[in-house]
Amino acid sequence: MSALLLTAGCSSGDGGGPDVTAGASPGRTSPGTSSSAKPPEDTPPAKGSVEVVRTVTEGLKTPWGLAPLPGGDLLVSSRDEGTITRVDAKTGRKTELGRVPGVAAEGEGGLLGLALSPEYASDHMVYAYFTTASDNRIVRMLYEDEKPAGEQLGAPDTVFRGIPKGFIHNGGRIAFGPDRMLYAGTGETGDKGLAQDRKSPAGKILRMTPEGEPAPGNPFDGSVVYSYGHRNVQGLAWDDKQRLWASEFGQDTWDELNHIGPGDNDGWPDAEGRSDDGSFKNPVAQWHTDEASPSGIALAEGSVWMAGLRGRCLWRIPLAGTSASAKPQAFLKGEYGRLRTVVSAGSDRLWLVTSETDGRGSPGAGDDRILELEVK
Repeated sequence: MSALLLTAGCSSGDGGGPDVTAGASPGRTSPGTSSSAKPPEDTPPAKGSVEVVRTVTEGLKTPWGLAPLPGGDLLVSSRDEGTITRVDAKTGRKTELGRVPGVAAEGEGGLLGLALSPEYASDHMVYAYFTTASDNRIVRMLYEDEKPAGEQLGAPDTVFRGIPKGFIHNGGRIAFGPDRMLYAGTGETGDKGLAQDRKSPAGKILRMTPEGEPAPGNPFDGSVVYSYGHRNVQGLAWDDKQRLWASEFGQDTWDELNHIGPGDNDGWPDAEGRSDDGSFKNPVAQWHTDEASPSGIALAEGSVWMAGLRGRCLWRIPLAGTSASAKPQAFLKGEYGRLRTVVSAGSDRLWLVTSETDGRGSPGAGDDRILELEVK
């Protein structure tokens, strides 16, 4: 099934560079400027379309995090049920590993992101970010697949606790970077001031060791804070130059895709989208909130691919270095509803998780599902 391609955007006010503002209304321009393109030798090839190859599995309840296992099978978390399920990537067969104790699902909180230990081949540890009755936290659990279904998760070992929780804006994406450190995207829980408070882990991107300690080389001594001034980070991914990218929910005006460096202040709540304030890092691309509401992101074939919830589409943002090289493009517009998570499945493949059962969609037969996509 071929994807529907939509090219969105109008003038970003960049005076000759590529337009990297999506979803803008006619006659409306975005504030600020986009960053300049990198030299051609730093410009990866960008392919321009995506096709749904197959439905891997369906009938998932509030799926959120996705972690590919060695060998190709997938682990998926259920936000509301607090369970982790293994999906056979060839047959779609689902096997519940177990329920994560302590998950308190409410609003946007629950069992969220998943990541495998960088030493998974030897330690079989699965990391999870979830909401409890008192906070958001990150734990790791031993996955023992030789045990009976439903009993394969060991007791949670808390790696990091005390991330403020809320009915909204709990963040939740976790990922191990190329440096083998653990990164976590958090939200400010609706308390805007937390985003600029570097003593709070809310409204941040955190970087820590696999044991939960501040990672070597962090920008603020003794702190896990890597970047701040975020509203609600739900997408983390790295390109082939080991540069970090993140997606972020806006409030009323601009959703964002950001290139993240150590110590960056992305401006929330003082700035939403691009700003003329030089103390804030401007996004690489931005969208009106009804066009995106971005969640997971992945890198493939020279572009960031970004799942859109309210936008109900998969956005492609072609890159040139740390800039967008062309207008963002929307795929699968409205075909599968709300899209939550996208994960690389190889150089030209993606896993895509839908999110129609999250309380804000219109679930139909088969929802929710995992799709396999080919980048062409």
